[in-house]
Amino acid sequence: MPITTLNERIGTEKLIRGSEMLRMAAHPQRLAILDLLGRKERMCVSDLVEVLGIEQAILSQHLTLMRDKGLLGVEREGKYSYYHLEQPGFLKIIKDLENCCENL
Repeated sequence: MPITTLNERIGTEKLIRGSEMLRMAAHPQRLAILDLLGRKERMCVSDLVEVLGIEQAILSQHLTLMRDKGLLGVEREGKYSYYHLEQPGFLKIIKDLENCCENL
């Protein structure tokens, strides 16, 4: 059976998109945000600030970046913005990090 490359299996466009998402998520605080939203379905900014213990301005930068790249969605309800995962399949990467990095 011939060996195929990742590019051949998933296509150039999907490979580029996946690479962009990995590059964007490759930050400890962004991974923590994705993990939380994967477990809570949706959270408002003030709840994320409280749980993560980071400044709202920094959190907002992370959320905006992930929203612009298509990983997160946002819904406004009154004065609150609720964020949720747009790409729940991305959580498999976080699960894989938990399983592969035990010996680091």
